[in-house]
Amino acid sequence: MGFFEKLKNGMNKTKESFDSKINNIFSTFRKVDEDFLDELEETLIMSDIGMDTSVKIINNLRVRIKKEKIQDEEDVKNALRDEMKKILDVADVSLKLDTTPSVILVIGVNGVGKTTSIGKIANRLAKEGKKVVVAAADTFRAAAVEQLEIWANRAGADIVKRQEGSDPASVVYEAMRKAKESNADVLIVDTAGRLHNKKYLMDELQKINKVINKEMPESSKEVLLVIDGGTGQNAISQVKAFKQEAEITGLVLTKLDGTAKGGVVIGIVEENRIPVKFIGVGEQIDDMEIFNPEDFVKAIV
Repeated sequence: MGFFEKLKNGMNKTKESFDSKINNIFSTFRKVDEDFLDELEETLIMSDIGMDTSVKIINNLRVRIKKEKIQDEEDVKNALRDEMKKILDVADVSLKLDTTPSVILVIGVNGVGKTTSIGKIANRLAKEGKKVVVAAADTFRAAAVEQLEIWANRAGADIVKRQEGSDPASVVYEAMRKAKESNADVLIVDTAGRLHNKKYLMDELQKINKVINKEMPESSKEVLLVIDGGTGQNAISQVKAFKQEAEITGLVLTKLDGTAKGGVVIGIVEENRIPVKFIGVGEQIDDMEIFNPEDFVKAIV
């Protein structure tokens, strides 16, 4: 099964929910007028896209409908897809890994799929011929190191680890030294699942950042925030909280299969101007792909 088919299958609940609402609007209204647009705007809001983003999409759509004299159902859908894609096309989605080694710092709350995402990204990089070192800096959670080690082994990546309860920043320091000594291309740093109301965890993230910036100041650095697409509006608040603590360069979307809340992605990107860099479309190690805005929009509308 190709990536688009996996994406389409994974986004099926979002698509079913979204399409049924849009089709219901078309069956209710005989023409594309203000009442139609009001109903469509409400549908976008109810699909977790968010109030401000939904209003922006409909305002742009209104201008296009008037200018292009759009009345046909499929033409409206095409215009809607196009407006959504414009929002998602916020920046280059490729990773900036221009130095040897480069650093990918992976952050997010517990349970969003950070560890599996790291394994999948490490696997992608290894397939590109890159040597990868993984730092097991989540020393707070029981079995976190063991879980990460399993994924690192699957991906063919080296891992630097210490026992549970160790200082995370010291693990990162040791991993940076190993990455330099072994001439690794990429160092991926796992971190403990953080909540914005857990100050000591946020302080630990700042400490890890300082160690990286001090020891590898010239290295390319990506800070990827992993978010669970199924959490809807809660994902938006997570992005805002983490933005205050780290310079996020990209988002990794997980668990979009089985949810009708996939539309939240559009609201997150519009509100934060942070690109989605990866999207998970399954549980296997190869089920992580570079985000494609056009494919994503086609999969939900």
